[in-house]
Amino acid sequence: MSLPAPTPAGFLSAAAPGTRVVVRYRVEGGLTDALGHLVACDAGACTVRTRQADVVIPLERVVAAKEVPPAPARRRPRA
Repeated sequence: MSLPAPTPAGFLSAAAPGTRVVVRYRVEGGLTDALGHLVACDAGACTVRTRQADVVIPLERVVAAKEVPPAPARRRPRA
């Protein structure tokens, strides 16, 4: 018998800093995602470093989270 999957908050708490993650969380008016590297996670919030900024997400707003593969290499500009 397999173990039950951890909750999204449980996954984030157990993930090592530097893990590339996507986190879906509630905001006013709906849901949004943060894609980047996990910087830190404590009992109340996690921080994800996206391309634009560090995003601090309260764990009670997280509805889904998972590890994602490394970003693909950027393409060279067309000549």
